[in-house]
Amino acid sequence: MSKQEEKTSKIDWPVFGISGGLLVAFVIAGMINLDFVKTFVNEGFAWSVKYFGAFWQVLMLLNFIIALYVAFSKYGQVKLGNMEKPEMNTFKWLSIIMATLLAGGGVFWAAAEPMYHFMTVPPINSGIEAMTPEAIMPALAQSFMHWGFLAWAILGTLSAIVMMYGYYHKGMPMKPRTLLYPLFGEKLRTSVIGTIIDAAAIIAVAAGTIGPIGFLGLQASYGLEALFGIPDTYTTQLAIIVGLVVVATISAITGIHKGIQALSSFNVRLAIGLILFVVIFGPGGFIIDKFISSFGFYTENFITMSTFRADTGWLGSWTVFFWGWFIGYAPMMAILVSRISRGRTIREIILAVGVIAPLVTTFWFTVVGGAGIFYEMDVAGSVSEQLSEGGMPAAMIAITEQLPLASIISPLFLLLTIIFVITTGDSMSYTIAMAVSGEGDPKVSLRVFWSILMGAIAAILLFIGGGGDGGINALQSFIVVTAVPVSIFLFPILWLAPKVAKELYQNEKLR
Repeated sequence: MSKQEEKTSKIDWPVFGISGGLLVAFVIAGMINLDFVKTFVNEGFAWSVKYFGAFWQVLMLLNFIIALYVAFSKYGQVKLGNMEKPEMNTFKWLSIIMATLLAGGGVFWAAAEPMYHFMTVPPINSGIEAMTPEAIMPALAQSFMHWGFLAWAILGTLSAIVMMYGYYHKGMPMKPRTLLYPLFGEKLRTSVIGTIIDAAAIIAVAAGTIGPIGFLGLQASYGLEALFGIPDTYTTQLAIIVGLVVVATISAITGIHKGIQALSSFNVRLAIGLILFVVIFGPGGFIIDKFISSFGFYTENFITMSTFRADTGWLGSWTVFFWGWFIGYAPMMAILVSRISRGRTIREIILAVGVIAPLVTTFWFTVVGGAGIFYEMDVAGSVSEQLSEGGMPAAMIAITEQLPLASIISPLFLLLTIIFVITTGDSMSYTIAMAVSGEGDPKVSLRVFWSILMGAIAAILLFIGGGGDGGINALQSFIVVTAVPVSIFLFPILWLAPKVAKELYQNEKLR
């Protein structure tokens, strides 16, 4: 079989069976004994945080620093993908990148996380009194740390370089195993190691996508009751998830250049419109001032915050949890970024994913979370009480209901949340299908299968959790456990990516 024929090979049944089978087994175990699953997962979570937390913090920091070095070196000018001009315009390209990850939790956390840190100051700033003006900068800066440069850099900078090198330049399949091609070479095509890498990456990203789908059911159901009086029951949650899966499946079927691109572009435009509305008609001056000052605080204390180890209990609940989640997403995001970035230079990809996307994300967190802090300081308890009582689903509604034209803006924020999660569902079902088949344009049946499977698991976990977030929370902790093997095979990319960039640069000079 030639390399090109192998790029369009059939389903990798061992990878398919292991990844799909273990996810189904997780759900069946939860249906039999959810408490046992929670205990097992919590113990696995604690072990992962204890033995891998520090490693993940170093991995994330080095990945970002090395990515910047490669971007601004002479290697940054190398074009990837054997294509002279990008196959997708810049706005559509950035929209798919932004919409895929932000949907993975950015909408839920943008409203809730700054408020959590405002209510309970992170231990690195323990000398500051909570719920005071002095607590605002540390609260927003901590959110920036979790959703800023390090988070985005792991998702598609160095890993995307290696993936594009392996797939477009060396004829390897579009699978996570290709990330280690510069280390193991052709043997990865059929090796057991390759199968384990692919399966581990698929399980991690599926778990990371199922969680937001389940949380969307909770958030949208809560929002529909708060805004329109529709009962917040499991039936409503199920209907929301079914609707989401139908739209995400249709989008995944139509492919990267149609449904996925169209939904992502629409959602980014809607997000920009809502940002402008909040800044112009809401507490715009407060938002801009706090973004500038908090971003300065974030960059000034960047290394200190990145390497903070004094409170491992807090780190496990926050920083290390997020790092596990993003590390689990990394191989599949590398595949997605590779699929949509042909004709882009190394510098363009790194700056888009590792710099531009974090800047947009941190401003988004300031618009939503900063507005929440502003209203909380204006009327004590207006956001914090609802967050404490109703959890994350309550935070966004509590904030948007205090904005002008709340009867219009609140449903639009709810719509934004729904479409953001749909864009993650369609992009990740498409990407997992690529990982199972090794194809750039996988079979429709595979895309449909993974879209339906992730939605079904989310619905079942909500059901066995009694319509609450018990089952989904168990899955969220499971995400961190699945990130352990993924982080091990991401580590070599720290030196493989610069090596690949150098080789491509030399080849380009010879041509």
